[in-house]
Amino acid sequence: MASTQCKKHFILVHGSCHGAWCWYKLKPRLESAGHRISVVDLAASGIHPAKIEDLHSLSDYSEPLLKLLASLPAGDEKVVLVGHSYGGMNLALATDLFPEKVAVAVFLTAFLPDTHHRPSHVLEKFLENIPNDAWLDTELSDGGIMLLGPKFLSSYLYQLCSQEDVELAKTLMRPSSYFVEDLSKAKKFSEEGYGSVPRVFMICNQDLGITMEFQLWMIQNAGVNEVLELKDADHMAMLSKPQELCELLLQVVSKFA
Repeated sequence: MASTQCKKHFILVHGSCHGAWCWYKLKPRLESAGHRISVVDLAASGIHPAKIEDLHSLSDYSEPLLKLLASLPAGDEKVVLVGHSYGGMNLALATDLFPEKVAVAVFLTAFLPDTHHRPSHVLEKFLENIPNDAWLDTELSDGGIMLLGPKFLSSYLYQLCSQEDVELAKTLMRPSSYFVEDLSKAKKFSEEGYGSVPRVFMICNQDLGITMEFQLWMIQNAGVNEVLELKDADHMAMLSKPQELCELLLQVVSKFA
């Protein structure tokens, strides 16, 4: 067990169509190292009661995370934010609004926006490079709502995970959105907020969902304080490489928090 002096508060933020459930392997590992862990279901995710059709913005979708940060008493020790996949967009918004409450933002093969383009820029670049047939059985609607299909999960996101984790994901997937239209009209993330918080990017070198090439492009485009690599990890590193991910996060804490 880590000493009380080393105890940190981690907030783990899931990606699109997922929920707090996807951290079930990582959470006990970090807790056994002496840390406090909060996992959030973003709006219309996991067991959150909202419907994605009723959400119109990244702010709507991020409300549970923003409420959690707002509830932390002023003067409390800063938190460690970890965002996976689309969760990087939630991290950018949260750090823009609450930079004084965040010690470091960790982008786990996550979308990494910059401060010199509209927030939608990184998503637009990602989507324009994906051929329509690559989505396989993912359900895509005209309103920007999507539900990741079982074949897509197995082929592109969970290819190194256990069959049990694939089945769990198939059972718990919920429709989500990238909110590209909203973000194309939103103001840029600020240097004073988002840009002032240390950022760490964790590369997953076997990620077929957000490819290595695109991960490296985002890092070059936005800039980070440190890059770490999870070897032999697919997109769902918290499930395929939970121990290795835990060890890297403890390294981040020792340096930034």
